[in-house]
Amino acid sequence: MASMGAFTAPPLMGQVFDGPSGYTGVDGTPEWAREVKRLARERNATILAHNYQLPEIQDVADHVGDSLALSRIAAEAPEDTIVFCGVHFMAETAKILSPAKTVLIPDQRAGCSLADSISAAELRAWKAEFPNAMVVSYVNTTAEVKALTDICCTSSNAVDVVASIDPEREVLFLPDQFLGAHVKRVTGRENMHIWAGECHVHAGINGEELTEQARTHPDAELFVHPECGCATSALYLAGEGSFPADRVHILSTGGMIDAAKQAKSSQVLVATEVGMLHQLRKAAPGIDFQAVNDRASCPYMKMITPAALLRCLVEGADEVHVDPEMAALGRNSVQRMIEIGNPGGGE
Repeated sequence: MASMGAFTAPPLMGQVFDGPSGYTGVDGTPEWAREVKRLARERNATILAHNYQLPEIQDVADHVGDSLALSRIAAEAPEDTIVFCGVHFMAETAKILSPAKTVLIPDQRAGCSLADSISAAELRAWKAEFPNAMVVSYVNTTAEVKALTDICCTSSNAVDVVASIDPEREVLFLPDQFLGAHVKRVTGRENMHIWAGECHVHAGINGEELTEQARTHPDAELFVHPECGCATSALYLAGEGSFPADRVHILSTGGMIDAAKQAKSSQVLVATEVGMLHQLRKAAPGIDFQAVNDRASCPYMKMITPAALLRCLVEGADEVHVDPEMAALGRNSVQRMIEIGNPGGGE
């Protein structure tokens, strides 16, 4: 880790407080933004921010997007250091695709309930039950799990990845049960086993809420992330004709940005983590974007605070390391996905 003496610490650093829920004490002011940009230049770093980050973090970043898209940007960036404002598995993915670069996460405590829902030991045991199965892992997994995976997938290409596998071959799909159910429904594949994991934030966006919002906003479009507990309800609403099918869209976060620019309604109901609304409103400022559940906020994503980012750039912390052999195996599983021809976005 670089010493603080190597970089000019701004006066704001004296206000940074490390508490149980993360670093606080500094607001996302214009002064803070100028210092962040200056420090990033000093460190020859590029700042990447996930769509679920706080608005001020998104606005100061060099690139904003979903995790895989950002990791691929990181691999091509000319800078030596990647500052990944997201959760830990995302920074690991950037390190897997950019092994020679320094990858920092502003707070290494920013975990992920979905990535934590399956361990490498659990996956090894599951593979032992189905020794001839192909393992398809969502990118929202740890480096250890990616290393045990045959092909990675994203929410936008999961259907294509599963469809590319010999129909006679069993598939182990992990870790998200809602995305898995969506893929099974679309592909009609019967020999697909789905791990019972979930993102606690997306799982909490339920069908009752979605149904009520759709009923009270009959002219809106629906953007629904396939990790949501309400994804099945959205398709049911469309299927039974209670909501126009052409206004129901099951989309990755990257897909939502593209769809926002094409939306025909003046209002869009969004079922995903609330940080997504910031980028959607920037992409299509004339549309009223509303959260299906305005409490769907990921506490781990929100641990990347202005104070955390400032401290990261001053101290060169927290650096993310992935065992080189594990990284090589994980890189293979991501590369196989890209070779299928639809690399898609991240999550």
